[in-house]
Amino acid sequence: MKTLYSVLVPFLAFAAPAFATVAVSSPSNGATVSSTVSYAATATTNTCSKGVASMGVYVDNRLLFIVNGTKLNTALSVSPGKHNTVVEEWDFCGGATFISMGITVTALAAITVTVPAGVHVTSPANNSSVSSPANYVATATSSCSKGVASMGIYVNNQLLYVENGATLNTQLSLGEGAQQTVVEEWDRCGGASYTPVNVTVQGGEHILSNLQASGGWRGWGELPPYYDICSASCSGVTLAMSQHASSPSLSGNSTQFEIGGTTPYADVLWSLPVLGQNTAQGIPDTGHTLLPSLHNFTYDAYFYVTNASITQVLEFDINMYLNGAGMIWGSQCNNLGGETWDIWDNVNAKWVSTGFACDLLNNAWNHVTIQVQRGAGNTLLYQSITLNGKTININKTYPSFLVPAGWWGVTLNYQMDGNCKQLSNTTYMDNFSFTYW
Repeated sequence: MKTLYSVLVPFLAFAAPAFATVAVSSPSNGATVSSTVSYAATATTNTCSKGVASMGVYVDNRLLFIVNGTKLNTALSVSPGKHNTVVEEWDFCGGATFISMGITVTALAAITVTVPAGVHVTSPANNSSVSSPANYVATATSSCSKGVASMGIYVNNQLLYVENGATLNTQLSLGEGAQQTVVEEWDRCGGASYTPVNVTVQGGEHILSNLQASGGWRGWGELPPYYDICSASCSGVTLAMSQHASSPSLSGNSTQFEIGGTTPYADVLWSLPVLGQNTAQGIPDTGHTLLPSLHNFTYDAYFYVTNASITQVLEFDINMYLNGAGMIWGSQCNNLGGETWDIWDNVNAKWVSTGFACDLLNNAWNHVTIQVQRGAGNTLLYQSITLNGKTININKTYPSFLVPAGWWGVTLNYQMDGNCKQLSNTTYMDNFSFTYW
């Protein structure tokens, strides 16, 4: 495994602490409801003197909404059918408790309609409250005989996302508060149409930017067959990292990563601690109040591939450790092993293919955005991976694993794997950001 830690132990089931309560006034257990489900709840705790940090709503093990504080009041769109839902509270001491409710969502009677030309947004609803990232789902039609060329999303008059074709489905990070967003389509005849979608973003997200240029990076070699990191010099693999490169660069401040050596399939891991212990960003979380409140993470980076023919694997990881739980969200572009995306099963210590293609651009900048989530009982949810504008929705969940209780923090990894001849290879990284909330 290509991570900082190689000790894996069985997962222990989460146990809710006593004297903490979640009181749900809507919906009731067993209720039959419409597709827009109203959730209202309050939370208290006597086990943590610092109080309740946040509350959230899960539908079928997926966290759909989160808000800071002891009260929750929102409406969520849920598909027809039977669903298991959970309202959970998390306190500032790392504890949590929840209440489960089964609901049945009724289906609307089918009707036949003629869809007019324009942009039709099904999510989010106009004037709704959302969490970040917000899920945008839309379709477009046009009177142009050549059809719709592309669709995009503006946030406060700035174009943040574009996707080819007449359908759009993506997760978009939004700042806290009222946001004016617009979904627009452009047809192949030079025309365009749009639909405004005003939203209010609950809670606040935090963004760490230009991490490729940050201090605090460390690099290690890893040798087959076990791929444990080398604490000293690693015979058979060479590595180098050079920051503040002006070319190739998007910002004028990229970082160069190099791998070489003599041992086939040897790897190089670079890691940056961002939150908690050894933080390179000045966020030590010594009171252990920040990490327990975090549930959503976005790894966003541009990387330049100089020679795709010898690039075996490129790996992008988010690691989180708190209260004895270890969570490693590992995602790798298995370029020479089938050109597919793999994700890491951190309990069984193995890579699992998603079946989705990973198509790298050669001698060019690639843009990757990985969105993951910490769920109930410290489960790991892989949400989506977007590469060069193409999003794949994974929605795969794994349990966490045990680590020493003293480990407390979040680290980010970038890794290059050597090929069958361990040929020297160079990549670059730029505009690397990490979003957490």
